[in-house]
Parts: sequence; structure tokens; C-alpha cells
Amino acid sequence: MVVGELASKTIHELRVLLDAGTISPQELLDDLLTRLAQLNPSLGAYIEIAPERLRRQLGERLSADRRGLLWGIPITIKDNICIAGEETTCASRILRGFRSPYDATVIERLRRAGAFMIPRANLDEFAFGSSTENSTWLITRNPWAPDRVPGGSSGGCASAVAGDLAIAALGSDTGGSIRQPASFCGVVGLKPTYGRVSRYGLVAFASSLDQIGPIAKDVTDCAMVLSAIAGHDARDSTSAPVEVPDYVGQLGGSVKGLRLGVPELPREGLSDEVDCAIAQAVTAFEGLGFEVEPVQLPNIGKSVATYYIIATAEASSNLARYDGVQYGFRAAVHRPPSTVHSELMEMYLRTRTEGFGAEAKRRILLGTYVLSHGYYEAYYLKGMKVRTLIKRDFDEAFSRCDVLLMPTSPTPAFRLREKVDDPLQMYLSDIYTISANLAGIPAVSVPCGFSGEGLPIGMQLLAAPFREDVLLRTAYAYEQATDWHKQKPAFSV
Repeated sequence: MVVGELASKTIHELRVLLDAGTISPQELLDDLLTRLAQLNPSLGAYIEIAPERLRRQLGERLSADRRGLLWGIPITIKDNICIAGEETTCASRILRGFRSPYDATVIERLRRAGAFMIPRANLDEFAFGSSTENSTWLITRNPWAPDRVPGGSSGGCASAVAGDLAIAALGSDTGGSIRQPASFCGVVGLKPTYGRVSRYGLVAFASSLDQIGPIAKDVTDCAMVLSAIAGHDARDSTSAPVEVPDYVGQLGGSVKGLRLGVPELPREGLSDEVDCAIAQAVTAFEGLGFEVEPVQLPNIGKSVATYYIIATAEASSNLARYDGVQYGFRAAVHRPPSTVHSELMEMYLRTRTEGFGAEAKRRILLGTYVLSHGYYEAYYLKGMKVRTLIKRDFDEAFSRCDVLLMPTSPTPAFRLREKVDDPLQMYLSDIYTISANLAGIPAVSVPCGFSGEGLPIGMQLLAAPFREDVLLRTAYAYEQATDWHKQKPAFSV
């Protein structure tokens, strides 16, 4: 067998081989680990790989012989989702050495489905970024063009899936962190409805926006992983007690007559190639029997400003817990504290100064400012009011349409270091993804073309809350009518 042959397959293809006994889970893991040894040093998709420990853990898992939908399938996990006994750093020095004492709910559910976890996919520190250049440990590259970013913050997951260094992955999405990297890397990425998937065990960035979701090679795999992790969890107070449909079983259902809305969007920074790919996708949907109509989202242009008030405020609050006292990194105090600071205060100051990277500090400062006395009403409270308007715009749109279509990102993947010195331009990379988090609705990025330089382009489909079934059925219908998802980067061949 050629190295990487198994690693290149989808979950549903491997499911057939595993069920027939044609291959074993051990053979699949060995093939994947060989691939990782060859390519991860160049791509930087994983922070750390421990082959012998993974083989031992797989043997322990299989001895239980609990067959399920994902039995024997390795699932790559972003380094901000807790796995018992594994180091979880959020790609930040301040959490170096922290090992989780418990599994996140999504990890428990993947185990129940028979899956096997491969930790630590790289990310922007604490999921703060759109390029995976803000990690403390390493920079991740795009397998389609190693001089380009893979997107962020789940760039390690998307790069691994696209480069066949992962079968599928779990990422997190606060403002586009699953969908934008999926678009840049030519794979499928789904942000479920807020409350559809438990956040228990996800290290918090912005608690009212964060959501865990799958990154996979096609829509079917995405539906399989979502089926395993979705559902109510009493340990997450924001988890919704809503029935989980049969996502996989409904994929092939009829889409004829479904209404597809095409919003009028801000065009700042939108490349002609992305615009053309979206127009061609609309034509393809018309050919599939969708009723296409324009819709208005009057307040979507305010999404970026609204997001960077709310998200930074929540990040500032959530990251206040990292002070070097209970876990993670603690800076040494080598000199006597000044008269202004006690020894404890000096330790706090040095730990947070040395432990957080530049982008984390920027967001903490922004969030602290908008929550401070005299500015809360002017910024945070006003941001929450605009968020309500954005949610109402989507409610109105979904009263007329079943699914909305828009670009995932205004451009294909940009070059490494192209935007690191211009935070505003980096933030605008998420101009089309942020609104789904503000509104709490499900959205999926699906490949829909390539740029003239051979870089993937993704389109984003959005649906009403808890209508992931309609969303995935729509994405699947488009996927079956095209072959964009079958293309592989030369780097991974």
C-alpha cells in the first residue's frame, strides 16, 4: 500500500473498509503517522505528535470494542479543546504544561462513537486570529501554497485535513475560525447553531459566540462528525434541549423548490475571482432546482465593529483567570518588587506580560477598555443592541428563504506575514463570517472554485437556527453536482 493512501480517504470510505475487515484501525493510524512524520515539519499543522503514545492509546481504546459510527477513525483535535491527561495550551505560553483533568463533552461523545483522538492541532493563540500566525509554538502553512496562510484560528485543523494529515478534525468558531480556514484550504467546515454542540471543555474565548464544529474532506464526513457530537448537555447552561436529526440519512433528500437567498453585501476587499465563483455557484443552484432571490441584511455592514466590541470584552473577562497562580506558566520574580507592587502583584504582572502574545494583549486591552467605567454604555451596550438588529435581519431573511449564500472570505488565502502588521486588514478577513456568530445561526463553508493562482475559494451557506439538516442537504446537493471537493493540493500527493 502506498504511504498516505488510507490517510487520503474520507470517513465514509474508511468506514466501509474497516467494517469489511479490509484494513484495521492500527493500519490506518500507522499510515497517518507516517504521513505526519513526512509532512508536518513543513506544514506545522500539529504542535506536537507522540506516535508511541497514540499507538498505545489506540490499543487501549480498541480493547473496549465499542463499535459506533466513527469506530477506529482518528479525529484531530484543536489545542483549545480539553482531553483528559493531554496538554492543552491554546497555543499560548501562559498555559504551557497544563494538562486537562477531564474530557470535553465533545471528546466524550466522539469516544462513545468509537473515534480515536489525535491532539494538538495548531491555532492562533486562544483562537485570536485569522491566519494561524499568532501561535506561540509555530506557524502553520497552507498545503495548496506553503507561502500562504491556512486561515485561522483553526488553521492547523484545516491544513491537516487538506494535506491528508488528518481524516477529519474538530475546531472552534467564534467569528469564522472554522469556515475561513476551510475556505482557504479547500475543505468543508461547519459552525453549528449556538447551543447545538456543548461548549463544556472548550477553553473560552467569547462565551456568547464560541461554538465547536467539524472540519472534513466532504459534506458527508461533516454530517457524520456532527451527528456524533451534537445534542443537549446539562453541564453547559447554553446547550439547547433540541432534538438532533439524522443528518447523514437526510443528505440525499430532495432540494427542488428550496429557496436560496443571495444577500446584498459590503464589497470592500472582495476579489473579482471570489465574486465570479459565487456567481457561478448561484447558477449551479438554479440548475439544481432552487428558487433564487435577492435578500436584504441591512445591518450586516456593522458586523465587524460589533463583533470586535463584544468578542474582545468577553475575551478580556475570560482571560482574567490566567494569572500564574493555579495552573500554567508562572513568571519568576528575580528582583525585589518595587514600592508600588507587592511580590504577588509583581508575579501577576510578569506572568501576564511574558505569558500572552501580542494579539492576545491587544484584545485584552480592547476588551478592558470597552468594559471600563464610562465606556460600557457607549460601546458594549450599544454593540449588544446592534447584535440584536443583525439577528432580526437574519430572522426576516429566513422567513422568506431556506438558505442564504455568500462568500466565506473576500479573498483566497493571503501570503504569510502579509497582514500581521495591519490588524484592521486581518480583522476584515472575517467580514462575511462574523455575522453568523452574532446571530447564533449555523453556517458551512464548501469549496466552490479556484483562483487564477490555483488557490481554493469557498462559499458560505447559512440557515435558520437548528436547521443544520437543511444546510447540510443543500451543501451536499451542490457538492454532488461539482468536483471542487475532490481536488487535492500537490503538496499532499
